[in-house]
Amino acid sequence: MSGRSPARATPLARPARLRPGSRVAVVAPSGPVPADRLEEGVAFLRDWGLDPVVGPHVLSVHPELDHLAGRDADRAADLQAAWCDPAVEAVFCARGGYGAHRMVDLLDWAAIRAAGPKVFVGYSDITVLHEAFALRAGFATLHGPMVATETFLKNEPTREHLRATLFAPESVLVLGRDTARPLVPGRAEGVLYGGCAGLLAADACAPGGRTHARGELLAIEDTGEEPYRLDGILTRLLRSGGLAGVAGVACGSWQLCGPYEKIRPVLADRLGTLGIPVVEEVGFGHGPTSLTVPLGVAAVLDAPADGGRCTLTVRAPALR
Repeated sequence: MSGRSPARATPLARPARLRPGSRVAVVAPSGPVPADRLEEGVAFLRDWGLDPVVGPHVLSVHPELDHLAGRDADRAADLQAAWCDPAVEAVFCARGGYGAHRMVDLLDWAAIRAAGPKVFVGYSDITVLHEAFALRAGFATLHGPMVATETFLKNEPTREHLRATLFAPESVLVLGRDTARPLVPGRAEGVLYGGCAGLLAADACAPGGRTHARGELLAIEDTGEEPYRLDGILTRLLRSGGLAGVAGVACGSWQLCGPYEKIRPVLADRLGTLGIPVVEEVGFGHGPTSLTVPLGVAAVLDAPADGGRCTLTVRAPALR
């Protein structure tokens, strides 16, 4: 089955790649950050030759809501200050969790647009910010591991793929682990968007959320959602119109969502009837090893029917 692309989406503005000595900021837009993990993650950034600075509220905890890394205004202020600081070339999220939806509308998006594109890295709850940077600012971002999370700290292939993306993005144009296989075979081209399925579904119902995906490729994953809940999430995305015109779907990990033999029929039922290529188990998301996926750039999704390797190939390096 071949993919269909009703309209060609426009790639977003890409930030410059990093180099030794680049100043980078670490912020916590969502959940609270363990101090020991933050220290270990920042040490890796220094080992890469970067100059990390930590936002003033990264280790804060909300006084009443201890699932948040400080008050909404403070989390937003850290991100805003980092982005608008001309000395900062990249913003790394410390972790996900919950809270990005609470602070995204507190950001001054006009000021962010004026500051121009910068490297932005995160996943999970950070999906809300990926969508905001795409839809409100027109900036490409990186769906990748966060510096105070287990995957970044303990999994070297995950770290090394992020580092290659940051410093030599032309070396990681082809994505897809050996596990990748076609759920629906075919080939599709488009501009990448996506992230955590549950956050995409929630954001589609919010003011300024995505109303269609014409000419775009969806990269999607999630964690901790039982099959029936995942069914509901994908159904909300379909009913909201947020998947209208999507050219193809690359599926990542579904960690803690139940046995994969129960997840796969949900994906086939909800996505397999769209008449577009769908590749499963590409190798990004909440899994123990996670590829960094550039969002907002043109890519090709290949899902050969003959048993060949399934790949997601970026047309241009994620960073300039």
